[in-house]
Amino acid sequence: MKSLFALLCILAIPMCGFCATTQKEQPKDMKIYIHTDLEGITGIDSFEMIQRDSKQYRECCELLMGDLNAAIEGAFEGGATHVTVLDSHGGGGNFVLDLLDKRADNDLKTNKKWWGKLDDSYCGTFFIGAHAMAGTINGFLDHTQSSLHWYNYYINGRKTGELGMWALVAGNFDVPMLMVSGDEAACVEARQFFNHVETAIVKRGIGRNRADCIDSDEARKRIREAARKSMALVGKVKPYKVTMPMEVVLELNRADFCEGRLKDGIERIDARTVRKITSDPLELFP
Repeated sequence: MKSLFALLCILAIPMCGFCATTQKEQPKDMKIYIHTDLEGITGIDSFEMIQRDSKQYRECCELLMGDLNAAIEGAFEGGATHVTVLDSHGGGGNFVLDLLDKRADNDLKTNKKWWGKLDDSYCGTFFIGAHAMAGTINGFLDHTQSSLHWYNYYINGRKTGELGMWALVAGNFDVPMLMVSGDEAACVEARQFFNHVETAIVKRGIGRNRADCIDSDEARKRIREAARKSMALVGKVKPYKVTMPMEVVLELNRADFCEGRLKDGIERIDARTVRKITSDPLELFP
């Protein structure tokens, strides 16, 4: 009997070690970088609203600030020590700075890089106001970079949109995508690209050009909670990366749109398609 008891004790030791999980410690400086767009913001339900000459454009900007501030609040509630925000829709100019949470650092891109001051000092990135890639069924205002010029965009043969592009830039600095808000199609896309990511659905596309939006208070609650929960992913999820060198293929809407892109390293593979091979994940635009 004693021998059996001793044997069970010995067997118990490795079993306990097997059950234990090892987690990376969260960094002391929990910096979050928030990238924003406009199409996936709460309450925006038509293309006309987001035009800069629209009577509703100011309202769109205020709606953007509501979503952004909810994400900032959630990040700090989850343990963030610093939050940087980037106004990325249409080259910027959409933030209502008087409404921005005073704790946030507004990145003015003084370094002239489109990803701003994002670097390896950040422990995660959010994408607020996301839309789905071009060609997505019921993706509200779906497009990739330019609905006028771009038709399809591929990285290593995988069709990719702005979510994947931003995540790849962040991955260059070993910064993982932690949280995404936007329409349902954008959030589905995020979960397809990133194995572990928190999402906040604020509306559903009705075809491409209309959306059914949820109540703004509920939407901000979802964003704040997703942002807060995503902070627990720090140190547990990997940044988004692809095999290098990578093949970047851009299919344009018209043949003449290719002509201005024919420079060193760019190959034209048919009337409307250009291609390049690069080992730099920041060189996403052929």
